[in-house]
Amino acid sequence: MLRLTLRSTWRTRNTVKSLQTPFNRQFSAHSDSRFDTPVAAAIDGRRAARQDHRMSNAAKPRPSQNQTQQPVGSDQPVQSGASRPTRAWQRMLSGRRLDLLAPSPADVAIEDIAHGLARVARWNGQTVGAHAFSVAQHALVVEDIAADLNPSWSRPWRLAALLHDAAEYVIGDLISPFKTAIGLDYKAFELRLLEAIHEAFHVPPSLPPEITAAIKEADRVAAYFEATRLAGFAEDEARHFFGTPDGISRGLEIELTRLTPVAASEAHERFLARFRQLSQA
Repeated sequence: MLRLTLRSTWRTRNTVKSLQTPFNRQFSAHSDSRFDTPVAAAIDGRRAARQDHRMSNAAKPRPSQNQTQQPVGSDQPVQSGASRPTRAWQRMLSGRRLDLLAPSPADVAIEDIAHGLARVARWNGQTVGAHAFSVAQHALVVEDIAADLNPSWSRPWRLAALLHDAAEYVIGDLISPFKTAIGLDYKAFELRLLEAIHEAFHVPPSLPPEITAAIKEADRVAAYFEATRLAGFAEDEARHFFGTPDGISRGLEIELTRLTPVAASEAHERFLARFRQLSQA
């Protein structure tokens, strides 16, 4: 009985130790009451680690010829018995490697955004038609509505409307109830990524409040027509959640009543074409 008890205790202690991954230790080292959310703490911790690395790199001894150096987050396979490095980045088809905790505008490419958004489904895929209604197609609809409601808008604001959900090329499209359940951590992560996207395409990282409000209004109008034409909502139910779509021109209203999901390849090309048009305006 004593032998079994000692063995059980030994296993429990080793289980606890195994849960203390390098990421846990790095994260806890930077945990502080100054941070509003765990996501903000992880982001600032990662930035601090980068700074420490740059400052101490010159003082580190070079590895000998019979030693191998494994960078954190490397694509190289981990040798047997070695601890597996933590990874907080995503490899894009353009070849870029986007750091998810501290995204850099230099690692953002419109081709990656268009490819990703064209393959992310709105409404969790619960829409009618042969194809999913993609975030790329939704972005085009929102930009159309924003331009219709705000005809005097300059290029940066229309481009901001087109890119309003661009962060979803990395994080996907979570339905609003799920975003509410997750809370502020998700929103902080999304906003940090969207700021990097804005900077990459010469849009102000933080939009003026009136521009943000106008884009949200265009987003609600789009959601109303998507809900009633594609997602199975009754009109009174859609009005309850998204409001009444007032103020748009008659011609655009007719187009929105005919919403039809298109193939991912077509949504991809349409999104790229609109981006290039707005970028050259």
